[in-house]
Amino acid sequence: MSAPALVLIGPMGAGKSSVGRRVAKALGTSFYDSDAAVVRAHGPIEAIFVDHGEEHFRELERDAVQTGLDQGGVVALGGGAILHPDTQAALAAHRVVLLTVSPRIVASRIGGTARPLLQDGDAVTRWNEVYASRRALYERLADVTFDTSTGPLQAVVDAIVTWARGEST
Repeated sequence: MSAPALVLIGPMGAGKSSVGRRVAKALGTSFYDSDAAVVRAHGPIEAIFVDHGEEHFRELERDAVQTGLDQGGVVALGGGAILHPDTQAALAAHRVVLLTVSPRIVASRIGGTARPLLQDGDAVTRWNEVYASRRALYERLADVTFDTSTGPLQAVVDAIVTWARGEST
């Protein structure tokens, strides 16, 4: 295995992909997005859910996550990737950053979404339910937490880069 990856976890809409791309650039390393990898290999996530169900998607996602972790660099995981026990175990060998976002802010980020888990009822209500069910697991797996709710995204990127380099935060 290569050097430990810097892994971004957190709820839908927390900015894992946006922040991850910028952190990778700042650190001069590669960026890998597990959701994007699943889409490239298997098509839209929404279609996978409809055609094959969430369990099948989670297995595809698990394979994509392992590829990213093996590759190293900065790895952004889909919001539910941490549900898989193998992923939970694998994260112990990596540096894990939890990105959080307030429900008030996430509303604008997930509006009009096609995210499968937000399709039943009000998207923000569903987001809150999904986040509440995963929050303790996110917190247990994370080495450090940064909130993306306020201020410029670059400030979060800079804080993560500082932490990743071992400098004080």
